[in-house]
Parts: sequence; structure tokens; C-alpha cells
Amino acid sequence: MLSDEEIRQDLAKLKDIVAAHKAPDAPLAVGTATIDGHQLPVFTKIPQNLGQLYELSLEHRNLPFLVYQDERYSYTESLDMARRLARVLLERYGIQTGERVAVCARNSPEWCLTYMAVTLIGGIIVPMNSWWRSSELEYGLRDSGSRLVFADSPRYQAIAPHLEKLGVAAVLIKPGPGDPESLPEFYTLLQAVEPLSDEEVSALGVTPEHNASIMYTSGSTGEPKGVLSTHRGIITALYTWKFVKEINEILRPELLEPNPEYQPALLANVPLFHVTGSHAQFLACFIYGRKFVMMYKWDADTALEIIERERISILHGVPTMTWEVMQSDKFATTDLSSLRTVASGGAPRPPEHLSMMLEKFPEKALPGLGYGLTETNAIGAIISGKFYISRPNSTGRPIPPVTEVKIVGEDGSTLDNEQVGEICIKGPSIMKGYWNKPEATAEVLKDGWFHTGDIGRLDSLGFLIIMDRAKDIVIRGGENIACAEVEYAICEHGAVSEVSVYGIPDERLGEIPCATVMLKPRQQLSQTELQAFLRDKIAAFKIPERIEFQYGQLPRIASGKIAKKLLRQQTIDSL
Repeated sequence: MLSDEEIRQDLAKLKDIVAAHKAPDAPLAVGTATIDGHQLPVFTKIPQNLGQLYELSLEHRNLPFLVYQDERYSYTESLDMARRLARVLLERYGIQTGERVAVCARNSPEWCLTYMAVTLIGGIIVPMNSWWRSSELEYGLRDSGSRLVFADSPRYQAIAPHLEKLGVAAVLIKPGPGDPESLPEFYTLLQAVEPLSDEEVSALGVTPEHNASIMYTSGSTGEPKGVLSTHRGIITALYTWKFVKEINEILRPELLEPNPEYQPALLANVPLFHVTGSHAQFLACFIYGRKFVMMYKWDADTALEIIERERISILHGVPTMTWEVMQSDKFATTDLSSLRTVASGGAPRPPEHLSMMLEKFPEKALPGLGYGLTETNAIGAIISGKFYISRPNSTGRPIPPVTEVKIVGEDGSTLDNEQVGEICIKGPSIMKGYWNKPEATAEVLKDGWFHTGDIGRLDSLGFLIIMDRAKDIVIRGGENIACAEVEYAICEHGAVSEVSVYGIPDERLGEIPCATVMLKPRQQLSQTELQAFLRDKIAAFKIPERIEFQYGQLPRIASGKIAKKLLRQQTIDSL
């Protein structure tokens, strides 16, 4: 553990290292560019679009890349298939620059290849939440205006009733017995198709400011919002992490990741429809030549088996996953010597989890934590190694060199260190806006700053500490749940008069959703009945795990709003 004085000394060294690392003649040089009317610092020597990022595959060529159960594809094979699919999108489906193509499936090589092909030609990829129910998926397809969807069998069955009405064509990923044989299958489309040549890809003219993706996120309202990001925004995030990795390795050699005996490998254990999965895990592999090992579904015992078998160097997911791995009966007997990083993002990690990690994981498996949002392409703050051990309640310092973080008060003024306010983030990784929602965009994007809705402070040394959320959401195992959306669904039940949904602490998941319901006079309803009612309306992870019922009106605060914090505390006290 470092003392505050030692941290100050390291931060002084870090300042000089950052300056040298972003100098004009450095590989990660930083200049300026005008983006949406704002002068922002940008990397000047990084790939200009995602297609150029994928070309880094050629540096790794025959190394394994996409690994899923018995399927294994090298970097060369993956790029070849992506370029063939890109031709199919152009010539068979007529996908033009800026047109949307959705992918709705569990993690798989086909998901990754679809993402690559769509963005390669300047289309906009729309990763759909594969846990959504039919009505939620219909909303995403309709809101995004997708022309084509790649879906696996369970998700196809959910969206099939809506496709004709929406005018959306479908391609099947891993078809099931009940799927129509008339629909094209993913790999069949690639047969006898020539991959796009370098010249054809270059002729498409995809620029850094072209739109690349729409990823849906739950905020404080009931309707998911599509976060629109550009090629520059996504690639900036990837090279921001690379920048941090390299300067940390200069400052602290013990942070070196590679094990010379093995190819760097990452366990893909979170959904690809989140920025953690798509950016920090999948897309970052192109830079480092990592093996991307996907799980069928999360299971701690299976994860340990894969870590040992595939010599995984990076275990990276939501904090719940690290906790479950440490609780597994197989933990003590699994060979974890290949691990170099055990990092988390998407939700806060309790400090007591860190103590357990330091005790149980190998010494070379350094802990890390990151803070970011879909709207920032997962960029915000990061902490690892001895900094993290010394500041276990922090999510790190703002990420250099192109990202700024500030804390603002209710009047919009910038606050000093140690003062509590709303966390705001600025930089080229920030989203372009919410798709089809200019008013919602204007609420959070102000003078180039993204207002996160999270409450926190920067301590005396500039480490960010998150304290609360201004947005009415619950974060369950890394999944954002809009309380309003769940409240709307519950209110559709005829016995419900009013409801308040909130989160309470949970050791495994961080938070779980709960509800207090006011029933109409003479109506009766049980927790099991209401949960069953919600199953066809909202995704399973959004359904409250504990529901309190009463006939009296829910308590109010002075403004007349329901006293949600009081109800939350009452539920916690009753446990």
C-alpha cells in the first residue's frame, strides 16, 4: 500500500511520463480537432476508422482470435469472413453508409463478425440487448430503423412477429429446429463470396466522424435510449486504455501484462451488447493480439476451467463475477498462474472484495477497476495495482490524455476537490447524442461536457469517488435498470394503484431491484403473482426480487413525490 506522499511522488512522475508519451513524435501523439463545434484533444496517429483497426489483424495473422466452445478462428480467418460478409451487406442487402443493421444474439463468433462487417462498410451496428423480451426488441428495431437483423434462434423467435410490420430482413445465427428454412443462415451467406479488397474498403471513404454504433442504455426514464457513437469515439476509447497501460508500465514495471509462455488471452464473460464487452474486451483484442475466449453463459466453475485450459491472462467483468469465482469450490485447485489482470467495470466493487482478491489471487494478477458509461464509450476513470490497493474506495483518476473529468454543483459551477456534485466527462470518446432524442441529448450534453447523473467527488489527490446516483436507476450485476420502466410495467396490473421501485444492496450483485406497491381497495396480489405478470413485459433481470404491498398511499416528500429513499431504507431495515 502506498502512502499519500508516495502517491504524490508517483503522480509527479506520471505527469512527465504522460507529457512525453503524447508528444508530437510519439506513437500516441495528441493534437486537436474540431468535433461538433468543440476543440478537443485527439490522438493523431491511431486508425481513422474501425476498418483500419481490423487491419491490425494482419500483425497477428495466424494467432487464435475468436474462440467459442469448439469453434476457433485465427485473426486472418476472422478478417476474411468479415470482409466477405461486408460484400454480402453491400451487394445482396444494399446496405449504405449510415444505414442500421442490428445484431441480437448471445456472444458468438458470428456476433463479432457481424459487428466488423457492418462498421467496415460505414453502416451503423445496433447491438440489441439479448435479455430483452419481444416488445423490448420490437422497440429497439423500430427506434433504430434497422433494415436488417442478425439473430440467433431464441431471439429470432421473439422478434419474428414484428419483422414484416417493421420491414426488417433477418439472417439466422445458429438456427434451431423451429426456425424457417427459407431464411438465410450466417455461414451460408459467405459461401462463394470474395472478400472486399483493400482498394474496395478504402473507396468506401469511412471517416473518423462517421456514425458507427447505436447501443441502448437504460437511464432515468422508462424508454431505453440509443447511444450514437462515431468511429473516432470508439477508437479513442481503445487507445486511451492503451495509453494508460503503457504509462503505467513505465511507472510501475510490475504492471506488465504479458506472460512470455502464452498468447495474451481474455475471458469474454459479459454480453457484447455492453461497451465493456464490445470495446474493452472484443475490440481491444485487435491492438494487443489477444485471444478472445467466449463463454456460452456465465458460470464461475466453467470460467475457472477455461482460465486454466486457455491460459487466460485477463479476467475482466462486473465485480459480481470476480466474487463468484472466488466463492467457487474449484478456485483453490485451479491453475491461475497465467492471470495478469483481474479487473472490473460496469458497477462499483465493494472494498471488502478487493481485500479478498489480494488474499486469494496470484500476486501477479493485479486488481483493477474502471468507471465509464455507454455514453462515454466506457471512458471516465481507471485505477489499478498499488494505486487501487491504496484507494480501494475510489474508481481511479480521470484517464489521460484526452479525457477530462470535473465535478459540478447544482448551479453548474465547477467544484473544488473534496466537494460533492455531479460527475461530468469531456473528450472525443463522448457520444454524438441519443438517437432520435434531441431533447434528451440536450439535457446531458452541455458545452461538450457529458453530465453523467452520478454524484461524486475528486479527493485531494484527484482520485474519483462515486457516492450516489442522480438518475433513478438500479445497477444489478452491471445491468442498468430504469426504475420508471419497471414502475410503468407494474402499474399495468389492474390491482395496482401506485408503485415505487428502488435498489437495495446485495453482496453478490451489488444491488437488486425491489418495489413497494399500493394496492387498490379490496384487491389482493402476491409477490409471485406480480412477478409472473411481469415476465412477458420486461426482461427477467428487471423484475423486482422483493415486493412489499400496502393499501395506504406511499409516503411523500415535501414536493409531493414518493419518498423513495425512505421506502428503500424501510426495506433494508426489514431484512
